[in-house]
Amino acid sequence: MNRDDAFALVCEYTQSESLRRHMLSVEFAMRAYARKFNEDEAKWGIVGLLHDFDYERWPNPPDHPLRGAEILGGLGYPDDVIYAIKSHADYLEDCPRLSRLDKTLYACDELAGFITACAVVRPERILGLTAKSVCKKMKQKSFAAAVNRDDITRGAEDLGVELNEHIQFVIDAMAGRAEELRLSVAAAE
Repeated sequence: MNRDDAFALVCEYTQSESLRRHMLSVEFAMRAYARKFNEDEAKWGIVGLLHDFDYERWPNPPDHPLRGAEILGGLGYPDDVIYAIKSHADYLEDCPRLSRLDKTLYACDELAGFITACAVVRPERILGLTAKSVCKKMKQKSFAAAVNRDDITRGAEDLGVELNEHIQFVIDAMAGRAEELRLSVAAAE
C-alpha cells in the first residue's frame, strides 16, 4: 500500500477534477490529524485519498462505498483501511465508526467539502479563512446546500474535538496545500 498506487487508483476511477481535489483535501486533513494523534500518517492519508474513489462510477448507496471496498480488498488493502472507508457512509448500519481512524475520516469528509465551498467564494480564497467565517456560512442553508451540516457537527462530536477547533484545524491542513487544491489566489487566476 503506497500513496502513488492509491493516487493512480483515484485517477483511474475519477475523472472529475473537483472530486479528485476533494479526496486530496480529505487526505491532507487526515495526514494532519495522524500527526496530531501520533498515528500512521501514510495509512491515514491513503484512507482520506481513497474514501470516494468509487463515487463517480457508483454514486448510489450502497454501491458507494461497497464497490470500492471490493476493489480495495482485491488489491490487498488492509481490512482497517477498507472498514474506515466503508464506515464513512451513514447508511451502512453494519459499519459503525469504531476506531479513531473511522471517526476522523467521517469528521473530515463533509467539512473539507464545505471549507472548499467557503474558500472559492472569497477573493483571498483559503488564505485567512477562519472557523468563525465557516460557522457563519453553515447557518446559511442555501449556501452549499448539498453539504449536511449535521454530519459536520456530529463528526466533531464523535471525534471528541470542539467544533471551532476542528474547523480551524482542517482549514490549516488544507491551506498548507492551497496551490495543489487550487484554493490559493494564484491558482484562482
